[in-house]
Amino acid sequence: MKKHIPNLITLLNLLSGVIGVLFASIGQLEYAAYFVCLGIFFDFFDGFFARILNVSGELGKQLDSLADMVTSGVVPGIVMFQLLRRAIGEEDVVWFNNFSEMSYVPFFGLLIVLASCYRLANFNIDTRQSTSFIGLPTPANTLMVVSLPLILNYSSSAFFVELIQNKYVLIVITILGSYMMNAEIPLFSLKFKTFKLKDNLIKFIFLAITILLAIILKVVAIPLVIIVYILLSVVENMLKSKN
Repeated sequence: MKKHIPNLITLLNLLSGVIGVLFASIGQLEYAAYFVCLGIFFDFFDGFFARILNVSGELGKQLDSLADMVTSGVVPGIVMFQLLRRAIGEEDVVWFNNFSEMSYVPFFGLLIVLASCYRLANFNIDTRQSTSFIGLPTPANTLMVVSLPLILNYSSSAFFVELIQNKYVLIVITILGSYMMNAEIPLFSLKFKTFKLKDNLIKFIFLAITILLAIILKVVAIPLVIIVYILLSVVENMLKSKN
């Protein structure tokens, strides 16, 4: 029975993602973001329990990627689609009833779905990513995307709200996120083999900055944390190349 526990948690990730799709498709982006975060929570713990119970296997690996494709691939793509619709003033138009008159711009957000799919498939056959990542993990990119409607709803900063309502900013976020997921750039993992400072200095710095940003900026901190994660990984790569 214990071998099915991680798979059950993975399926809860998938269920959360499907519910997220339903909310995102009708423009309820805040609820979509909540269910995506719940799915990513399950995504973290399925691997955790698989290691604890020593029941890792090929089935779990494939289930994990298929669930992630929905939660961290389809949902952020639809969310970006809807954000672009809002940015160009088509939010109140039932797009599938007026398809011929609809702008092509929102469909650009679906590039996230394609890039996420390629990333997940490549991850499954890439043996180099057992202890760290090459390219931005799909959940990290997803958190950046789904945080945008939360910032619109909860941030008091007019600057950030205006940025997110700009179609060009959203397109740049889409392109950069899609590129980073498949870029040949090593990024550190938050898995701790030991808790020694010298072995995990970058990770501890990242966690400290994350906590500080969360306290100061609240929901606005989410995309900034992803940017900090990428920058610290680049710094770590540069330091390793000098040694």
